[in-house]
Amino acid sequence: PQEQLPKDFVQRIRQVDTRSPVTKINVAVDQLPSFLAAPNGRDGRPLPHHQCSIHLNCEGTHLLHQAFTEAAHGHPSSRPMIELCIPSALDPGLAPRGCHVVSLFTQYTPAVLAGGQPWDEQARNAYADTVFDCIEAYAPGFKASVIGRDILTPPDLERIFGLPGGNIFHGGMSLDQLYFARPAPSYSGYRSPIPSLYLCGSGAHPGGGVMGAAGRNAARVALEDFRRL
Repeated sequence: PQEQLPKDFVQRIRQVDTRSPVTKINVAVDQLPSFLAAPNGRDGRPLPHHQCSIHLNCEGTHLLHQAFTEAAHGHPSSRPMIELCIPSALDPGLAPRGCHVVSLFTQYTPAVLAGGQPWDEQARNAYADTVFDCIEAYAPGFKASVIGRDILTPPDLERIFGLPGGNIFHGGMSLDQLYFARPAPSYSGYRSPIPSLYLCGSGAHPGGGVMGAAGRNAARVALEDFRRL
């Protein structure tokens, strides 16, 4: 129960900024995307860049600033920054032969649209269409190859996965929420106010990302405590 937690801890956690500007789109395609900058070979096999994280619409900081500003005013970016990954290029078992799955991590989208408009199906699809139009400019034929898509806006990520604000990092990765301030001052050492309960997720130092550092650090602290029992 919250009443059993220290008041300063509850207050600090309530102040954590969990807003997220990210909309995740999972896509199924019937052919490997072919980029103008590095066209596919005749055999259609994945090339080195297909096995990496591909960033689009970020050739200059002015594009990022424009995308952020639009979202700050409640409008999904008209030219969003797109981080594109093709997991099936590394693990063919994720899709039928000749097909692929594409993961899109896109920014910026506000959790609450201007005028309090909901993220309904029309709004989701309109934004996804914008994203696909952008990808098409880099990889002609991408839109025609799409056979399915799953659109997850910030409210969807919160509802489905229990992420406050839809934030996959369990709190913004801003300077005021890093290092000794993650998740809150006096509680950055992985020990929670509850005995034998340790903070080991993205909300703990050093934050999110596929690296496991927070878990490793928390495990070391837990082992240290267990030795004292």
